[in-house]
Amino acid sequence: MAHFAKVLNGKVVNVIVAEQEFIDTFIDNSPGGWIKTSYNTRAGKHWESDNTTESADQSKALRKNFAGVGMIYDKTRDAFYIEKPYASFTLNETTCTWECPIDMPTVVNDGADPVVYMWYMIWDEELYQSDNTKGWTATKKNLDGSANADTATYDWNGTSWVAR
Repeated sequence: MAHFAKVLNGKVVNVIVAEQEFIDTFIDNSPGGWIKTSYNTRAGKHWESDNTTESADQSKALRKNFAGVGMIYDKTRDAFYIEKPYASFTLNETTCTWECPIDMPTVVNDGADPVVYMWYMIWDEELYQSDNTKGWTATKKNLDGSANADTATYDWNGTSWVAR
């Protein structure tokens, strides 16, 4: 069995599991057609079923990413990828994934043992457009169950989180 994506006008409208013979014999091959996609392919690589180990046989990688409804099928790149999430993002041609202009922060918790606070991060396109040295914002969530919640918003300055 394999996965196939139905593509209409460059958009994935359905994904099914079927035998190639079923696709060849019974499925309507109207414009766009059914395009094979690999469930274990993401960011241009094929992964073992544990999703953490790269496959030894990278010939199994199909069309950069596993297709999903709403994704784009780019015939020129022979690749599936999501729509551009923000104006500032650029498409990585090797992986067909979108990359933001500022690397995701590396500080994700407070460093305590056990971790008491965790940073919940999002990309803020408006912030980036107003100051292209910033773009990641976060709130600090309390994980220890106590009532001392931090409700401030923080901006990433490239090395640390700074309260607004």
